Amino acid sequence: MDQNRLEGASRNVGGALEEEFGRTTGDTQTQLEGKATELKGRVENLYGQAKDTAADTLKAAREHAGQADDFLRTTIEQRPYTTAAVCLAIGFFIGSLVRRDR
Repeated sequence: MDQNRLEGASRNVGGALEEEFGRTTGDTQTQLEGKATELKGRVENLYGQAKDTAADTLKAAREHAGQADDFLRTTIEQRPYTTAAVCLAIGFFIGSLVRRDR
């Protein structure tokens, strides 16, 4: 949980309290300011959630990239002839696509 989510939650609660205070006292301006503060808190909380989700996604992508790197490295080391044949086939395919465009 990051700072934005904490601040957003506290603003949300503070805004709700301010709105209720305005409703209790009959002060419409305090009530509207409370709603605005509560809305700011919700937005900040959502921003914090988005940051957390992005950080989690980046972490997962890095883990998967590391696993793919390990797989490729192991495959190249254990099957060098198969790797060379696959690379030649890919080069031939790309070359035929380039030649076809001319």
